[in-house]
Amino acid sequence: MQAWIEKRLDALAGQLSPCRNCPVANTERLVNLPGQKAVVQVLENLMALLFPGCHGHEPVAHESADEAIRRQLAETALQLADQARRAFAYQCAHDRCIDCGDCRARGEAAAARLLDALPEIRATLQEDIRAAYEGDPAARSTMEIVMSYPGLFAIAVHRLAHNLYRAEVPLIPRVMSEHAHTRTGIDIHPGATIGPGFFIDHGTGVVIGETCVIGERVKLYQGVTLGALSFAKDEHGNLVKGIKRHPDVENRVIIYAGATILGGATVIGHDSIIGANVWLIHSVAPNSKVYNQEPKPLIKV
Repeated sequence: MQAWIEKRLDALAGQLSPCRNCPVANTERLVNLPGQKAVVQVLENLMALLFPGCHGHEPVAHESADEAIRRQLAETALQLADQARRAFAYQCAHDRCIDCGDCRARGEAAAARLLDALPEIRATLQEDIRAAYEGDPAARSTMEIVMSYPGLFAIAVHRLAHNLYRAEVPLIPRVMSEHAHTRTGIDIHPGATIGPGFFIDHGTGVVIGETCVIGERVKLYQGVTLGALSFAKDEHGNLVKGIKRHPDVENRVIIYAGATILGGATVIGHDSIIGANVWLIHSVAPNSKVYNQEPKPLIKV
């Protein structure tokens, strides 16, 4: 191996160096983004603010909790503002903006917007927790849901990432949502709009697309896909972005395991039930019950 090092090290290092026109390098002189781990760290700080003492290694000291929250808010505000500034600067460079000049102000505004929204986000998450407790007979307490349910973690991350997405912060919302996807197997695009009282039971394999609009007190089971039916292309064959591609799900709908619902024009009417493994590419009226015809099992003795 020493012979290989002496022969190849310098040349190979030069070929891989970010200073040599690497298209995906993140250096202080070039892209200068915070990095994935830094985004995840801020996300963990935000989760700790929403659920103090629940996602760490020990409970919060009760007597000094207020001061600890103040310190964490200030630290998180500075970190998030810096990350958002870098993300906006990257987007400006990517779009060849000549003299943007307001990346820092936009980053600080986005960070302030999210932090100011934390009490409202926590209140919405309380409705999500209540929906999980009422909708899962296996749930023994709300604390069990906060500390162990992947669906609650995924929707909590989504509600944070969605706020940044609405503020048009590049990159960071998607890094947050993909972190939740990696941890839980639940893939929620940060652009999806989801009402309160949302419950994903079990969760593995759930996919919710960018332009989905989901109403209040909706319940999904594992393997549900709310996706796009097809992708429109322009005259040059490039995908058209920014159009409605994913379905709407109205209030109090239940969608059972493995169901696939596709298309930007598809609307699932309120109080409907969509059975397991159903494939839908068209709208259904409110109060509908949609099931596949029950198969006849063949039993050999």
